[in-house]
Amino acid sequence: MARLRKYFITGLLVLIPLIITIWVLKLLNGWMDASLLLVPKAIRPETLLGYYIPGVGVVLTIVLVILTGFVGANFFGRQLINAWEGLLARIPVVKQIYGGVKQVSDTLFSGQGQAFRKALLVHYPHQGSWSIAFLTGHPTGEVAEKLSGEHVSVFIPTTPNPTSGFFMIMPKKDVIELDMSVDAALKYIVSMGVVAPGAVSNGRNGGSGAGNTGSAKYPPL
Repeated sequence: MARLRKYFITGLLVLIPLIITIWVLKLLNGWMDASLLLVPKAIRPETLLGYYIPGVGVVLTIVLVILTGFVGANFFGRQLINAWEGLLARIPVVKQIYGGVKQVSDTLFSGQGQAFRKALLVHYPHQGSWSIAFLTGHPTGEVAEKLSGEHVSVFIPTTPNPTSGFFMIMPKKDVIELDMSVDAALKYIVSMGVVAPGAVSNGRNGGSGAGNTGSAKYPPL
């Protein structure tokens, strides 16, 4: 029985990641195939060839994204996009949704932003316990005015699903910046601590949140 149990667990460890990977890829392929709706039905692959070809929607989506980026990168395309965004900004409800999503996407995908580019160690859910978090910025406006001392905004992901979590504002002195990369931190969170990151240097901040952590890639907190 012990040997059967060992084989069963080994089989699960092999199959579960594979099944989840296939499921996610199939889901993404289904979403991207929606781009085929932009193509006239008469010239779609299933109409011309008589059968469905998986992956065509993925290729079409990638091409559309690249073309959109090409248009948005030149002067005339930028003017067109600005005019379109100006139109959306005049539509009630739409402007709030579009504006919020745009701010988040600009922060996450722009090469100029610093959000989610530093892994942190913070006290959560109570003093004395620690959680991995990611720097999202610094409080501004009224929030910053109401706080005494310097604070940072952090996102604390849940495990094993890091897409949900908690947004918190913490004193900078209580945050420890880690040397590990964001990718390593995410693997650590998703694996619930099983996949430990590589050893880090002793240049860690030691709890002050202001010291040099040995990382030359990004500026201090």
